[in-house]
Amino acid sequence: MNAPFNPVEICYRWIIQIGTLLQSPLLLAIRLCWGIQFFMTGLGKLMHIQKVIDFFTSIPIVFPVANAYLVGCTEMLGGALLTIGFATRLTAIPLAFTLVIAYLTTEKDALKSLYTFTDIDPFLTAAPFLFLFACIIILAFGPGVFSIDYLIERSRRRVLLPVGPE
Repeated sequence: MNAPFNPVEICYRWIIQIGTLLQSPLLLAIRLCWGIQFFMTGLGKLMHIQKVIDFFTSIPIVFPVANAYLVGCTEMLGGALLTIGFATRLTAIPLAFTLVIAYLTTEKDALKSLYTFTDIDPFLTAAPFLFLFACIIILAFGPGVFSIDYLIERSRRRVLLPVGPE
């Protein structure tokens, strides 16, 4: 017996299909936008390393020289890897970690507003928020099909799949 025509179900399935088709282009846009931003931010830190060291010393960050180089390299290399879509989920972890540290050291009031459930706008408008949000999205959903990670996984599956019964 055929199911009755249900326009709501048809529309809902259509919306799901469109959403599914938009996932990889959206992930690519996030990776390109924030990957390039991370790369440029890290490069800027490394090009003006003494200013970063001075700033890290003033807030105070332990081992300011080592951490200035570590953050600059992490952002630059991590941004490049996000942009091309290689080791994206793994890359998102140290990038997110640097942003959590940024919240803990330079955005204490914004962080406080989050855990006191008063006005969370300072948390949402703080400089690290969008970077952290992008990292969490990439960590949760991966890089999408327009990435080196996808090409590697696809070729790996091809090698691992049995050819057929012998």
